[in-house]
Amino acid sequence: MDSQPNQKFIDVDNSKPACPKCGSHNIRKNGHIHNGKQNHQCKDCGRQFVEGNTKKYISNFLQNLVDKLLLEKIPLAGICRVLGVSGTWLQEYVNAKYVKVPRELNVSAKAPGKLIIQCDELWSYVQKKENQQWVWLALDLNTREIVGCYVGDRSKNSAQKLWDSLPPVYRQCAVCYTDFWQADECVLPKKRHKSVSKSSGKTSHIERFNNTLRQRISRLVRKTLSFSKKLENHIGALWYFIHHYNESLHI
Repeated sequence: MDSQPNQKFIDVDNSKPACPKCGSHNIRKNGHIHNGKQNHQCKDCGRQFVEGNTKKYISNFLQNLVDKLLLEKIPLAGICRVLGVSGTWLQEYVNAKYVKVPRELNVSAKAPGKLIIQCDELWSYVQKKENQQWVWLALDLNTREIVGCYVGDRSKNSAQKLWDSLPPVYRQCAVCYTDFWQADECVLPKKRHKSVSKSSGKTSHIERFNNTLRQRISRLVRKTLSFSKKLENHIGALWYFIHHYNESLHI
């Protein structure tokens, strides 16, 4: 009779759940989680888990898709439907993302000289139309970069904030074309400020960019159900798109 090597048999209890990490059934109970469900721990790899857990982990690939969809005119509810993510997760993700968006523009270096900018204001609102939030923008005519931005009311103070947001070289040298809004006339240097009508074409590029914003950011559409409920997210979404727009000019 042939000799058989010593073999060690392990009794596997298949009635116990399998570890989602290593597949082992060598499991022990490890208390309960916040909602009362039984928590388990794998004795082999140490992984803790809940049997039948329905929590969905969002991959980096899916997060990158969300980042791209936030640059298109798609409401958050639409992103949830397309990607199958929960509204709670998406709202928390968007809140955290918009908080981190820089509120300063990174534009290409300009030498002092003949610089021309076009300035305009874009009407928007948060929560209700009575809570108006005007978007003040300045665009470099030559590079098409957005070089200044501020969100506030339509007062002289907001015009000053837009002027302060410009890089120093523009405040020193740039000729500024605007419409006939009186707040601009109070702030911009009189020798370099040109008030013009829309028919002149001298503000056509900034007006076209305003249309781009309304076409790409759903919360800026005039008649929309995707309006902002938080001012921080309203401003964050605007800055997020402007940074993307400026970067796309150099690709």
